[in-house]
This record gives sequence, C-alpha cells and structure tokens, in this order.
Amino acid sequence: MRGTLVRVSLAVTTMVALAFLIPLGLVIREIAADRTFTDAERQAAALLPALVITTDRAALEPAIASMPAGSTGRIAIHLPDGSILGRPRADERDLATARESARSFRVRAGSGWALLQPLVLDAGRVTVIEVYVPDGDLDHGVTTAWLVLTGVAGLLVGGSVVLADRLGAQVVRSARGLAAAARALGVGDLDVRIDPQGPSELQEAATSFNTMADRVEQLLANERELAADLSHRLRTPLTALRLNAAALGDDPLAEQTRHAVAQLEREVDEVIRTARRASASIEFVGCDAAEVVRERMAFWSALAEDEDRGWQLVGAEVPVRVPIARGELAAGLDAMLGNVFRHTEEGVPFSVTLHSGKDAVILLVADGGGGIDDPEAALRRGHGQGGDGSTGLGLDIVRRLAEATGGEVGIGRSVLGGAEISVRLGAGRATSVTRGSRRAAKRRRGRRRSPIS
Repeated sequence: MRGTLVRVSLAVTTMVALAFLIPLGLVIREIAADRTFTDAERQAAALLPALVITTDRAALEPAIASMPAGSTGRIAIHLPDGSILGRPRADERDLATARESARSFRVRAGSGWALLQPLVLDAGRVTVIEVYVPDGDLDHGVTTAWLVLTGVAGLLVGGSVVLADRLGAQVVRSARGLAAAARALGVGDLDVRIDPQGPSELQEAATSFNTMADRVEQLLANERELAADLSHRLRTPLTALRLNAAALGDDPLAEQTRHAVAQLEREVDEVIRTARRASASIEFVGCDAAEVVRERMAFWSALAEDEDRGWQLVGAEVPVRVPIARGELAAGLDAMLGNVFRHTEEGVPFSVTLHSGKDAVILLVADGGGGIDDPEAALRRGHGQGGDGSTGLGLDIVRRLAEATGGEVGIGRSVLGGAEISVRLGAGRATSVTRGSRRAAKRRRGRRRSPIS
C-alpha cells in the first residue's frame, strides 16, 4: 500500500509538473525571442534621427559604433546612393522589398535573422537600416530558466512523494498493528487490544476489533464456567456407574467396563482441570495423532483378541501433529472402530493407517466386512440407527471433526473387501519430522501389530 501510494503520487505530480513545465518553457522561449527582436528594433529606431539629419558616412559611423549591435558589427546601413555602412547580411531581394513597402520586417539571414527598418528621406530617397540578430541571442537565458523550472518541478515531485510516503506509512502502520493484533488473538492472546490510530476507517476497524476481543473473552469465560458446571453435574452419575462396575465380578467383560468407566472419569477430570485454569489465553489446540491412534488401538486390541479379529496398525511410529483436541480425535477414532465391531461379524479383520502429507493427515479405517451400501446416506446425521450396516451418529461426528480442520470424509471399498473410511485432516501446525525418522518409518511401515487372519 505504501509503495502504491508513492507511485501514484509520483505519477500524478509528474504529469501535473510536465503539463505546466512544457508550455511554460515554450512561453519563456517566445518571450526571450520577442525581447531580442524588440531590442533590435529599439537600436534601429535610435539611428533614425541621425539619418534624417545626414547620410554622411563619417558622421554616421560614430552613431553606429555607439549601439551595442553596432559595436559588434551587426548593424549595416544601406544608403540611397547604394553605398553600405557595416557588414550586410540580408539578400538584395529582401532589401528591395523593404524599400518598396516602406515597412520593417524580419527575414532569415544565414544563421540568424535580419531586421530591416526602411526610412524614407527627402525626394523619395530610401535608407534601410539592417540589424542582424544571431540565433544564439534568441535563446539567451532560456536554458537557465528551463533548469530553474526543472529544479522547481523536481522539488515539487520529491516533496509530494515524501508526503505520500509519510501518509502511506501512517496508514500501513495502523493496518499492520491491526493485523498483528488479529494474529495475536488467533493464537490465544485475549489481552491484546489496539489503540485506534490512522484514518477514520482504520480507527473504526480497531474499535470494532477491541469490541470483538472483549466479546470473545466473555464467551470463553462463560464456556469455561458452563463446562465446569456440566462436569461437576456428571460426577454423581459417574460415581454410581463406577460403583456398579466394581460389583460386576472379575470376568473380562467386567474388566473392560471398569476400564471404560475409569477412562471416562479421567476425561471428566481433565475437563474440570481445564475449566479451572486461571489463564484466559488459548493455546494452539492440537495433539499427536500417532500417539492417540496407538493408545486407542491398545484399548480396542483387547476386544479384537476376544472376538478373534486380526488387525494391523500402519504409520503411527512417528509424531504427526493435527489441529484437533486429543479427546475429539480419540472420540472420532472410537466411533469408526466402534462401527467395525458393531456392524461386522466376529473374526472379521480390520486395519488402521495413518499417513502424514505436506498439507494434510489421512486416517484410514478399513475392514473385511460387507461394506456400506449407501455412503452418502451413511454420512447424514443419525441415518439408519439400529439397522444392519447403520452408522448412527458416529460418522457424522467424524465428518464434523474433519470439516473443522478443512478436511473431509470419504467412504469406499477397502483392500480387505469391506468398507474403508478415509478421514483427511488439515495438517495445521504439524511438527517437522527428520529424514532419519521418515526412513525409519518407511522401514517399519506395513508391519502388523497382530497378523490378520
């Protein structure tokens, strides 16, 4: 913006300066030429009284020498008897025209101009005064005047550019301050505010930004209070559920139920701790997808062994950052794996693949079941609850999770013969992975945690 303002100011001021400089320079040149010819006419007129009195050569020579043009040999007098005083430069035809017309005029003579001033004496005799004006005298002082005008124009253009740059710097400074505050608010600094400066439009934008920041801070405070209140309300039914789970016995199903209740209790505790944080700042919401996938696969692998399901995990050996909260990613993966266990027969194998790209992270969950007949309907919220192949709300949760990062969910046919759910997540601020870790990941990729039967 600053450069644009400077260029616009430079272009406009230059055009205005040229629009005045060129005509003014031409006018100055014309004025200089008129001034030179007027001076020549004045010198010729000064000789007329002497010629009226006498045409004697001896008497006229001092009069000619007293003139500035005469002292430099640029005045010639054509006497009636045909004799000439001085050095003539005009053509004889022009002289004849001057005698016949009895009026003064200018004619081209060599590298200059000759002013012919006729004078009618007694008895019809005509004397012609010739004053020679070189071309150089016509431009005398013009170059200096042009240089002065050019300097003035340069100063005006330079001043306008400096002024435009200062004005642009003020606007850019205010705009950059607004952009920096927006970035700070985006990364979680809720205390950032802007001192309205610059043009009225930017001041209004700064005031609106401060109002928005206050509103965001208030909404987040209300959200934390609501989360804390909701979490505390869950304490009572959660405690009862834990007590009931403890009384189920020692069989594997009871142990899995107690493990799930403990996991739920830990998540509720984490919600309460988050809600109690005194800081109002927002940290970047993200997690290590590989760690979350390994943790959830460790949980589901126990149930897979009970149902004699073969499974494999690919691509979760190195850290993969995604812009999703840990609990949300775990809930989405549980929804997809829960569909596998809920809607396929025991013994059907499944696999989970995590692939990290430059701009996206792809999570694939595939199974060897019967597949999904209507993928579009499966992604609609609450479609087909309870039926064979129903997805309930699970895939809707996954879809909203992916779309929140700018990604998407796709359903297709897997290499195992059943359904394959592909979740593409925006990479966000994914951490960098060294080349060595990538090579190690490639060597380990494809290894199965447990063989597929």
